[in-house]
Amino acid sequence: MLEPTHNNELPPIPGKRYFTIGEVSGLCAVKPHVLRYWEAEFPQLKPVKRRGNRRYYKRGDVELVRAIRGLLYEEGYTIGGARQRLTCMPKQRIGWEDYKTDYTEFSEHYGPDFFPQGANWLMVGPTGPRRLRMAIEHLANIRGGACYFIDLDPRWVKRLIGMGEMQMAKAYQEHVIDQAVTIIRHRDIKCIFTTPRLLESLSLRMSLADAGIRGVFAGGTTMTPQYVKFIQEEVLEGKINYAPTYGNTLMGLAISKKREPGEYSLTYYAPQPRAILRVVDPDDSTKIVDYGEYGRVELTTMTKEFFVPRFLERDEAIRRPECDEFPWDGVGDVRPFQSGTKAVIEGVY
Repeated sequence: MLEPTHNNELPPIPGKRYFTIGEVSGLCAVKPHVLRYWEAEFPQLKPVKRRGNRRYYKRGDVELVRAIRGLLYEEGYTIGGARQRLTCMPKQRIGWEDYKTDYTEFSEHYGPDFFPQGANWLMVGPTGPRRLRMAIEHLANIRGGACYFIDLDPRWVKRLIGMGEMQMAKAYQEHVIDQAVTIIRHRDIKCIFTTPRLLESLSLRMSLADAGIRGVFAGGTTMTPQYVKFIQEEVLEGKINYAPTYGNTLMGLAISKKREPGEYSLTYYAPQPRAILRVVDPDDSTKIVDYGEYGRVELTTMTKEFFVPRFLERDEAIRRPECDEFPWDGVGDVRPFQSGTKAVIEGVY
């Protein structure tokens, strides 16, 4: 008999207090020796041990084993990645200064006309403990302005969506938008950093152009050409400069190529030489795909603190050629990597 490939194919957990390792193995489709190994790798997994080193798992332990199984076998996480996901801790870096280089280059790339010099900024997004908050504040400061912050917890939103609590997720989003509307109406804000989904919700409450917004810096979710066109023409009314970006804690900030009028497909270029992006064959990462083809995004990072070669991101993209602004390959129309096992929850972030 074939073992279940997804957690939703596993049998229901009986209503009893304790389970033996053999019972957990059957309920979770995980071998006993693997369960013992996971105990050493995941500190949250602590079955009760009795005489003879016999293990007894509570219902919460069984649910945790299923969660670990889903992350490793269905979503493709490594042991370290699954451990980090379960603790809900963001990726961390030792060095804290290189973001200034990325965001200074971003500022110089777009110049004073795109984001007005001396303008105040509003950030609506995850503020801490993250370098992103410091990066946006640095961007505002080097351009001669101040920055206001409204915090968003994307992990909480994803958890709500994953539990099917759509009304709670919507209420949380409305709470965030309420605060943003108040600050825009009562403070002199000209530039915004946020996510496209929040930007869309914000535009339903007010005309951003009429409110004096002149530039929007956005990132954090999939942006198809059709969606970019919708953002620029409907949400921003064709009156506000729009700069989508792609990046993360390890990569830094990949800047999008400036687009001609009527061009909506996005292409991002990594901040070489600190980060190098390649688009590789999902089945053989030693092979780079041809220009114009989709593949999995591979990142190599080298900074003063560490060297991470050929790290496979959880994204896929089209390989794009160099351009006048950036003499190296770019990645276009980035979206979550689809391994064929499970849909990716993006939430409001």
